[in-house]
Amino acid sequence: MTQRVVSFHYTLTDGTGKVLDSSKDRAALSFMEGAGQIIPGLERQLAVLKKGDKKKIQVPAAEAYGRRDDNKVVKVPSHELPSKDVKIGDRGNHSLAGVDLTFDVELTDVREATAEEIFHGHAHGEGGHSH
Repeated sequence: MTQRVVSFHYTLTDGTGKVLDSSKDRAALSFMEGAGQIIPGLERQLAVLKKGDKKKIQVPAAEAYGRRDDNKVVKVPSHELPSKDVKIGDRGNHSLAGVDLTFDVELTDVREATAEEIFHGHAHGEGGHSH
């Protein structure tokens, strides 16, 4: 099976329509399928698209950054912390855990991954990784 490198522009919004991120005015985001470089729910839905396709993709929290786990939230006075490496704002949950996401995407390129990209495990070039 051939691995693809997919490049796309996106606008990411939450359930209220608030824009959380966008690739507008930046290079398209590139990733190699199957390398775990983007959230699973988005990658699964991009897999059926081709260059030039535009689509609004709904990704439930469970297929994005997971459900929020309140057991991973602990409030303690700083003097009681077991490690000096812990900083205010360190989290057990991703900031988007529990949030259903909507990606408005446009695929700008879809191509076969090169042998070097497959070996390195990521896309190279604009929007991907550069060495």
